[in-house]
Amino acid sequence: MSNRMVCREASHAGSWYTASGSQLNAQLEGWLSQAQSTAGPARAIIAPHAGYTYCGACAAYAYKQVDPSITRRVFILGPSHHVPLSRCALSPAEVYRTPLYDLRIDQKVYADLWKTGMFERMSLQTDEDEHSIEMHLPYTAKAMESHKDEFSIVPVLVGALSESKEQEYGKLLSKYLADPSNLFIISSDFCHWGQRFRYTYYDESQGEIYRSIEHLDKMGMGIIEQLDPISFSNYLKKYHNTICGRHPIGVLLNAVAELKKNGIDMNFSFLNYAQSSQCRNWSDSSVSYAAGALVVH
Repeated sequence: MSNRMVCREASHAGSWYTASGSQLNAQLEGWLSQAQSTAGPARAIIAPHAGYTYCGACAAYAYKQVDPSITRRVFILGPSHHVPLSRCALSPAEVYRTPLYDLRIDQKVYADLWKTGMFERMSLQTDEDEHSIEMHLPYTAKAMESHKDEFSIVPVLVGALSESKEQEYGKLLSKYLADPSNLFIISSDFCHWGQRFRYTYYDESQGEIYRSIEHLDKMGMGIIEQLDPISFSNYLKKYHNTICGRHPIGVLLNAVAELKKNGIDMNFSFLNYAQSSQCRNWSDSSVSYAAGALVVH
């Protein structure tokens, strides 16, 4: 038996973000210093997963709400961009590398999730190809650095779930969300607009295209803040907004709904919104980013 750990390499370091630990540390520190901690301690955050030059500043607003002194487990729910997946998948790795320091996967929680029969096992190749979870690892490492030997991560790749499956996973994960020592990171960008994304919804009454996009995104963000999974599903059916993490968001909203049944009081607020560029013409394209936090009272 070999004792070698299965490691997931930081496959997007050097392209989506710098592979230099010291440079990365300085960048993250810079972005975090610009954000205020107003909605903490967060039990869950929604934050983007694009290249850091595009969304690093926005994501800081979510990570600023994290309290490392109480967090012992970080669940990261990211959408699958490359492989068709109708359920959720767990990683084959034991360790996730980052340019800052390595993150340990919580094997006990993984074993409990595996026992439910609701999860698939992704290949290491699928895991390393996917960026939706990886883009949260450096920020997690940075936010948790003062307690870096005291926490583990629980990465979950979320497939194209039906509404009933979102409900099932929400129910399953709600017991973890109820625990103050757990933090949930929900990985999602917002509107992907333009011909290259095959999405060009435009409400002329809003003025320029980028204002229409912002209005559409903020409508969705307002619905997420109401913490009602059915309203969010209806919004997506009506506008088809290209929110790539809609299924992880749906799982979170269903987990929250489950806890609300038990009388737990929570609120969600978005703290920052940004666009990769301002679309004015049909040939333009942009991706939107939003950062927010769930607080349990």
